[in-house]
Amino acid sequence: MSEDLLIITVLGRDRVGLVAEITDKLAGYNINIVDIEQSVIQSLFSMFMLVDVSQSTADDQKLRNSLFTIANKLDVKIDVTPYIKCPESRGDRKKDLWKITFLGKDKPGIVAGFSQTIYANKANIEQIKMIARGALLVTDIVVDASRTDSVKKLRDKIKERGEKLGMDVVMQPEGRSHLRKRLVVFDMDGTLIEQEVIDELGKAAGVGDVVAEITAKGMRGEIDFTSGLRERVRLLRGLPVDVLEDIKKHLKLTPECEELIKTLKGAGYKLALISGGFTYFTDAFKERLGFDYAYGNKLVVKEGYLTGELEGEIIDSRRKADIVDEIARKENIALDEVVAIGDGANDQIMIQNAGLGIAFNAKKVLKSASDGNITKENLKGLLYFLGDTGRKQ
Repeated sequence: MSEDLLIITVLGRDRVGLVAEITDKLAGYNINIVDIEQSVIQSLFSMFMLVDVSQSTADDQKLRNSLFTIANKLDVKIDVTPYIKCPESRGDRKKDLWKITFLGKDKPGIVAGFSQTIYANKANIEQIKMIARGALLVTDIVVDASRTDSVKKLRDKIKERGEKLGMDVVMQPEGRSHLRKRLVVFDMDGTLIEQEVIDELGKAAGVGDVVAEITAKGMRGEIDFTSGLRERVRLLRGLPVDVLEDIKKHLKLTPECEELIKTLKGAGYKLALISGGFTYFTDAFKERLGFDYAYGNKLVVKEGYLTGELEGEIIDSRRKADIVDEIARKENIALDEVVAIGDGANDQIMIQNAGLGIAFNAKKVLKSASDGNITKENLKGLLYFLGDTGRKQ
């Protein structure tokens, strides 16, 4: 019964033993704690408790006097108020909890901006918690989306707000957000590395502009990936293999990428590189960075020159997703434990199927399909999205 419930709030400077002393007094009066949340912000202690006094051995005045004495002793402020249940309490309705994590450079108006978007889409903020503050601000907002018209619409609006604020943002089911991810899958061109390899090959073959235009259309999802790839590869006919080696030496990793991969490997994640590019380069990065798996399309070479043909099944969007499934089954990993990161339309299916799909510096078609977006300046921020254990890195 709500008349047997009290709200006890505690606020003051943090010190050792605060929780122990206050809760010990409640236990001594046979008062049960129904709900509790405590935190310390900048050495400021705060605690909220909902307690059941139906079996208390102390009357209301005795309880208040005891807590007042403890407050003076501990130099904190303790307030006691009756709990009044709202006529339409959200507790009577099943909640649909989602975690919104945003990261980027700190500035005024960030929380205000996101909270306005959440309110405008009929979602309710359940909790806000700052995870990190320094060179990178990282904050979690847990929302109840049970009354919103559409979770997808809410996510899209949150992403739009993030772009306006210059913040990267990911929105995922709150329960799934705690699940420890085990497999991280990277695209290569435009994700692991800054360049599009086939565009570099096109330049070397003297057809750079033509190849780059086809690449751009494919990234935007305007043309079929397989036919677009075959058309570009045909333009490379006669290119010496030595050129590939020279291009490989000059490819640039995305900033923070190598450090991120070392951290992930050290934490025990399985890592896969799945590319619509070419095995000549994916195999090299597998060896250099220590990926567990690497897949790409195989260029046909005869007598030291490209023939303009490809060997085997093309790795398109569907095939990328199938490869993720194959790796997950082999490693006994659920898809909810998979993170997929890519930048173009060819990554869409694997990103939609993964437990967490991240659009990295991506085109619009992929942003819409993903759980969230990360820009190249914040790639290492991926660690904050990997579940509870990921945050310990």
